[in-house]
Amino acid sequence: MSRTIAVIGSGGWGTAISTLLARQGYQVNLWSYLKEESEQLAKDKENKAFLPGVMLADSIHYTDQLEQAVKEVDFIVMVPPSKAVRQTAEALAPFVPKGKIIVNASKGLDQDNQKRLSVTIKDAIPQAEVAVMSGPSHAEEVARCLPTTNVVAARTMEVAQYIQDALMCDTFRVYTSLDMTGVELGGALKNVIALCAGMSDGLELGDNCKAALMTRGMSEIARLGVASGADIATFSGLSGMGDLIVTCTSMHSRNRRAGILIGQGVSPQEAMDRVKMVVEGVYTTKAAYKLAQRMNVEMPITEQAYAVLFEGKAPRLAVETLMGRGRKHENEQVIGFIR
Repeated sequence: MSRTIAVIGSGGWGTAISTLLARQGYQVNLWSYLKEESEQLAKDKENKAFLPGVMLADSIHYTDQLEQAVKEVDFIVMVPPSKAVRQTAEALAPFVPKGKIIVNASKGLDQDNQKRLSVTIKDAIPQAEVAVMSGPSHAEEVARCLPTTNVVAARTMEVAQYIQDALMCDTFRVYTSLDMTGVELGGALKNVIALCAGMSDGLELGDNCKAALMTRGMSEIARLGVASGADIATFSGLSGMGDLIVTCTSMHSRNRRAGILIGQGVSPQEAMDRVKMVVEGVYTTKAAYKLAQRMNVEMPITEQAYAVLFEGKAPRLAVETLMGRGRKHENEQVIGFIR
């Protein structure tokens, strides 16, 4: 065993994962899309843009060459922005041997076809064994060794447990699952609700409103998830409710911060510019809206988020639309039994 792991993507989360692995004695090959970024990381031993103050271990090697990054590694962790996953996977494909494990740790949906990102990776690299990792895990806290838990889901328990053993340590606890669909959708769709929770904060609508957005938001995430083949129990776990809570309540959340600005009257584009990092929830809102329409799944909060982000609807009017909807039973799944 070479004890070398490739991390593809040098943003905050990729850098945090690299730091976590380096502390456990792995050599890490950290790939950056830009040569100048890779050289800067190697020079500074610090990701000043995304994780200032976190010094990077000597066992992290930096490269902008995909072939060099993944040569003779134990497994690969994919963490580019969701909109770059397809392009990155296609470029990586020629260098991945048959059976190599790729862990998707990016959160989002494919913008072109609304597929889960692990499916996009598998389409581009069919010879790989693709798994997913998600959960409440702000990079700022993982990199500073604050207690964090995540879920790894794979096609087989053997693969899930292999990744669990590789990543788990005293500050990063990993659970396993076979529900790749649920784990991945929970991690992607919570960003939509976090944007809305931020808008609620920006509008100063109070704690009750945000609690309602989070709770009803999880209902529609689970609704789409079950329609996609996920286990509904997954959404009450770390990659569902756990990730939703942390993303809707923390100022580490770029989605919540962008939502606050939008609620205060800033345009979506200006909000993203001010946050200065990729706001995945904006892209996921568009993809989730299209997916829900295609699958005929009711997602009213997502629909209103789409209207605000892409149709110019005022956030306050979106709240009024949600509050004025017709009567509903809270647990839609049991209405048939009640009647």
